[in-house]
Amino acid sequence: MSAFFVTGTDTDAGKTLVAAGLLALARSRGLSTLGLKPVASGCRMTPDGLRNDDALALQARSVPPVCYETINPFAFGPAIAPHLAARQVGRHVTLAELEERLASPLSATRDLLLIEGAGGWRVPLNDEEELAGLALRLELPVILVVGLKLGCINHARLTAETIRADGARLAGWVGNLLDADFARDASLYEANLETLRHTLAAPCLGIVPRLSRVAPSRRPEAAIAYLDLPNDN
Repeated sequence: MSAFFVTGTDTDAGKTLVAAGLLALARSRGLSTLGLKPVASGCRMTPDGLRNDDALALQARSVPPVCYETINPFAFGPAIAPHLAARQVGRHVTLAELEERLASPLSATRDLLLIEGAGGWRVPLNDEEELAGLALRLELPVILVVGLKLGCINHARLTAETIRADGARLAGWVGNLLDADFARDASLYEANLETLRHTLAAPCLGIVPRLSRVAPSRRPEAAIAYLDLPNDN
């Protein structure tokens, strides 16, 4: 089984688009998949309970299928940092709890398993721990999603340096275009990408363009054309 932790340079960098896209790519090649979103804030109430759109996107591309609670065991309503959302409802989620809840899914035999973080690498889980600690405890290589916009080189380099300094391996990165104006000058855009390729010192697994003309529910499948599966070696 190949398992990876997916993080981003910031909130809304495109972690779910990339994670769901990689799962969809694996499915298109006949591989079994599982995408997990252990902690999610910004959930909406449904007849079945709190549901998070990112977690639902991962669930839809997890085959064989699993229940929602397996994908997202800790769901919170407020669209704020996870530790603050948990605090508002009187919860204190720890890395030990996450590891315990993920033990069963992680024991399943899947060709590709992705655990999507929340926000960026340094987002707190509680007052003492960070969600990135889950990747360290599970010894998972990391896929970094770089939100392509002005300032992304600095954000990407700082995040990559921190991932390595914490003792994790950067298995690859994916660029996800957030700002269409950032790519308006093609030569300058490519120069930015080349700088990222040179300085991140990890395989580029793809550059995803703006997919604004594609329905949100189908964007992961549209992203397949721009992605490569990571190598866990």
